[in-house]
Amino acid sequence: MKIRTLCALTAALWMSGAVAATDAAAPLYKVVGGNKVDGQTLNGWRTWRAMACERCHGAAQEGMVGPSLITSLKVLTPEEFKTTLLVGRVAKGMPNFDTSKQVVDNIDSLYAYLKGRSDGAIEPGRLTEIDK
Repeated sequence: MKIRTLCALTAALWMSGAVAATDAAAPLYKVVGGNKVDGQTLNGWRTWRAMACERCHGAAQEGMVGPSLITSLKVLTPEEFKTTLLVGRVAKGMPNFDTSKQVVDNIDSLYAYLKGRSDGAIEPGRLTEIDK
């Protein structure tokens, strides 16, 4: 199966609610001291860095050409976040990332990282894994 087809199918399942990647009762992220996070959240930060999202949203996610994700993640649901990321908002300059295997595979981790930043629990800058 082609990666684009697989990504599109995965995106459709996430958006429909047929696939739940996280337990609703489980915390989205774990953070110690502002810059030590659990492995899943660290993968979200790595995805952020690999996709160079700071080019538009700023290194501290406070916005530049693109909007502040600190503000946006206070109101976006996980489903809205996934739709925006996978489908994009091309008219506003936000590309779609449904063809990026790294984004599709780590979308919940990326949401957790950005939610932690929005909540003020995770500090901007370099992160390391808890207990490492």
